[in-house]
Amino acid sequence: MSDTAKTYCIRSKVWIEDDSGSVVFGLGRVKILEAIQRRGSIHAAAKELGMSYRGVWGRIKATEERLGRPLLVRNIGGAAGGGSRLTSFAEALIQQFDELHRGVVHEADRLFESAFEPAPGKPRNS
Repeated sequence: MSDTAKTYCIRSKVWIEDDSGSVVFGLGRVKILEAIQRRGSIHAAAKELGMSYRGVWGRIKATEERLGRPLLVRNIGGAAGGGSRLTSFAEALIQQFDELHRGVVHEADRLFESAFEPAPGKPRNS
């Protein structure tokens, strides 16, 4: 064994699916909505995320359909240009998912520490 002690941690992914197994919401959707919130448009958010407009729009549309609620207020073109902003529902959804995600990560860390005491790679104190 080397002199350098390694530390380990647990990782997990959390997302919400409907009863058919289709993704409704998760970290990817959060990143998309937060980018739209920062940039003010789907196009600018897609560019920031390195995604196509169609890819971003498709995920937003699918989530809106599965939840039955709009996530964005869209302003169509015109002299001032178009843009999008989050609905209050979308803002609340991000907050609720963030709380859920933090809780899952915290509980996973707690279970990992409990199940692997001491952590893999660390010697037991004799």
